[in-house]
Amino acid sequence: MHKTATSLTVIGAALLALTLTAFTAVAASHFVGKWKVADTAGTPFEITLDKNGTTTANRSGEAMEGTWKEEKGAVIISWKDGWTTKIAKEGDSYKKSAWKKGLSMESAPTNTSSAEKSK
Repeated sequence: MHKTATSLTVIGAALLALTLTAFTAVAASHFVGKWKVADTAGTPFEITLDKNGTTTANRSGEAMEGTWKEEKGAVIISWKDGWTTKIAKEGDSYKKSAWKKGLSMESAPTNTSSAEKSK
């Protein structure tokens, strides 16, 4: 019984450490903040990446919500409406690519624009 309790304690501690590490990775990301981008019509809007891994935007009066994660030096945003957005560094600047619901990121993006961190 004592070995089982000790094993459960070790497993619990390991899971807690993994959770805290994942949260710290998002919280410490240089991507956290506001990003100026443009939609498929070229209309500018702002994406906000919060340190807790959530994201919001207000595009043409439409409130958007989703989650984000840093992956291979880029940000991948999964929006609640099914769209996916990626912000990645290209040379000395950043680029936003977006894929409509149902498209894989392996396909050509539905839209691209420059991305500039504003805050």
